[in-house]
Amino acid sequence: MEIKTPLTKEKIKSLKSGDYVYITGTIYTARDAAHKRMSEALARGEKLPIDVKDQVIYYMGPTPAKEGQVIGSAGPTTASRMDKYAPKLLKLGLSGMIGKGKRSQEVIDAIVLNEAVYFAAVGGAGALLSKCIKKSEVVAYEDLGTEAIRKLEVENFPAIVVIDRNGNNLYEEIGK
Repeated sequence: MEIKTPLTKEKIKSLKSGDYVYITGTIYTARDAAHKRMSEALARGEKLPIDVKDQVIYYMGPTPAKEGQVIGSAGPTTASRMDKYAPKLLKLGLSGMIGKGKRSQEVIDAIVLNEAVYFAAVGGAGALLSKCIKKSEVVAYEDLGTEAIRKLEVENFPAIVVIDRNGNNLYEEIGK
């Protein structure tokens, strides 16, 4: 199934746990350090450097780009490392997250409450995934290097819906 960003609540309604999707449009990257900074900014009452409403954050820190490349290897980071930050961002309208691995019950509950979705990208396929990234631009926290927030333009970025807006969880379904 093809989906285009921004990822609105209407688009999320059609996504079910286990669906294979190809994402096209703008997504953002952020890992641990960027999430920590965003959380600190919110605690101080400041605005985030990006508007997360109807957006997708990819938990990824790329390797340096080789000559002629848009970006280096772009594989997913373990999502649970962002679990303490995700509920706040979901409450602000974040509609999708891409990573690898399981999520905490608190995040699953926040996904359901805010009608969002969690996608998995294939770990170990960073070089392949980077071919779907057509443009990469650092938009915040440049001093964090690979952990800076990047705005990516992606085309047919492959992912799997792991947790849908109803809380159906592919990892639990597979284990049954």
